[in-house]
Amino acid sequence: MSQLHCIVVTPERTALDEVTDFVALPLYDGEYGVAPGHSPVIARLGYGELRLKSGGATEERYYIDGGFVQVADNVVSILTERAIPAEKLDAGAAHEDLNAALTRPANTPERMETRDREIARARAQIRIASHVR
Repeated sequence: MSQLHCIVVTPERTALDEVTDFVALPLYDGEYGVAPGHSPVIARLGYGELRLKSGGATEERYYIDGGFVQVADNVVSILTERAIPAEKLDAGAAHEDLNAALTRPANTPERMETRDREIARARAQIRIASHVR
């Protein structure tokens, strides 16, 4: 069986460069799975969990902070602001971020958009951190 080459790039570094059997991505409008031989696609990422499955039960988890993904020729290329291993997420800090975002004034469309984005990020981090523990 063929495999996928998954590359995750942030503005600071290449966060991940691995060969895997399956990749699950958090798209802007839902989760998306990619297996070897997948047709080419470019999509917008949301805030959520990137899962990589290799060798049956082995699974790696990362928090992905939006961005874009391109799938072509068994290569999954992800461009994102942040990629944090799930075990390094701090649920307490994410709860603080969520509370701060919920109390932030949102009296203009731009502030509402910023507040909603911060809420989505914090909730995604809390959700992923709770799966790991």
